[in-house]
Amino acid sequence: MARQGRIEAARSVTFRYCAEAYIAARKDGWKNAKHAAQWMATLETYAMAIIGDLPVQSVDVGMVHRVLEPIWASKTETASRVRGRIESILDWATVREFRTGDNPARWKGHLENLFPARSKVQKVKHHPALPYTQMGAFMASLKAQEGNGALAMQITILTAARTREATEAKWKEFDLDAGVWTIPDTRMKAGREHRVPLPKAAQAILRVRQKSGDKSPFVFPGSKQGKPISNMAMLQTLRRMERDDLTAHGFRSTFRDWAAEQTAFAREVAEAALAHTIGDKVEAAYRRGDLFEKRRKLMDAWATYCGTAKADGKVIPIRGKK
Repeated sequence: MARQGRIEAARSVTFRYCAEAYIAARKDGWKNAKHAAQWMATLETYAMAIIGDLPVQSVDVGMVHRVLEPIWASKTETASRVRGRIESILDWATVREFRTGDNPARWKGHLENLFPARSKVQKVKHHPALPYTQMGAFMASLKAQEGNGALAMQITILTAARTREATEAKWKEFDLDAGVWTIPDTRMKAGREHRVPLPKAAQAILRVRQKSGDKSPFVFPGSKQGKPISNMAMLQTLRRMERDDLTAHGFRSTFRDWAAEQTAFAREVAEAALAHTIGDKVEAAYRRGDLFEKRRKLMDAWATYCGTAKADGKVIPIRGKK
């Protein structure tokens, strides 16, 4: 069939068809199995009622604007994701010759002229964080709690890990003799393997877990066989402690504030401990190491602080070497 004939036949192909075909083609390459469901869920919620049953060739700037305009100011992060997903689907449709012309969902030089930048309208939501001066009293209370949720939270705090990194941790990732936890790239936000130095307090918790007799590959198994505990386990621990004002993720901010205000460790060491990516592309290109030994000293100091900070709010400063 000639090119013009294919274009004519494609006029009946809907945006919904292209979205489903695009997701089916890409889902095997997505590291999170839930990603495909999330894509379709956001499109169903915000886009399909407007453009889903339209021929993909008919989707224009006006239609994309109708999808995004109601949520751009109130749900900026979601709106940005929806825009990016529509753009990807339309690009796919163009390559498959289901449509021609420019992509109406493109941001740069296009939709940026219709909507204010995300940074102008998006309100940054910070995770509620415990003041670092209260860590000693909090950790003492946390140690008195029972269950894998409380133990997982202790590991999360002592390693400054993200919640999912701790809840889904597997025994094969740990070398307790060397005091190293290697988190695979598939579970890291930045998609890169991350080595975590384990302070002695964290190693002690893990050795206790080793002696529990659990057969699960997960360090913190959940109630369902073959599954780890959920993020809710930590939230439930906080509720038992009557600390609904906190989130597990917020302890990363507590750690970062402590490192900045109470130690002399270099900023890049603290950022590496949090597995933050380097924003400066030139610096990122030249840095090859992961500052592991410096991070080990930092995490040892953090664990010591968590165990010795005074409950009355008096701070015991810990000075590190750069």
